[in-house]
Amino acid sequence: MKAQVKWVGDRSFTGSVEAGHTIAFGNAHGDSLKPGPSPMELVLIGTGGCASYDVVHILEKGREPVAGCVCEMSAERAETEPKVFTRIHMHFVVSGKGLNPDKVERAVQLSAEKYCSASAMMAKTAEVTHSVEVVDTGV
Repeated sequence: MKAQVKWVGDRSFTGSVEAGHTIAFGNAHGDSLKPGPSPMELVLIGTGGCASYDVVHILEKGREPVAGCVCEMSAERAETEPKVFTRIHMHFVVSGKGLNPDKVERAVQLSAEKYCSASAMMAKTAEVTHSVEVVDTGV
């Protein structure tokens, strides 16, 4: 895996990966507009993305009729440098027609305990918690 970060001025950067995808990120400075998420927001998004990928994959593999998955996250950071994450809560809203709530809970648990490498890294400094909401999309 390879990536590149390029400073484009002020407090703005672009990040790119081998596949050619690029994202603008940084923090506002002075009168500047914020170009995108901050680096720490990207870390949080990446953690939720990793866990969400696992949950959807596990449910699909188990032939559950998953139609949607949203991971709503809240996080707290240390007050002193380095301002690492100290708490992260992931609330999964998983939708589908006739989803088995026990299997959804199990998919989230498996992601947290076994598969999600990003969550495992974050758990080195943060208390990572999860909650689940299952939404039945109808008959």
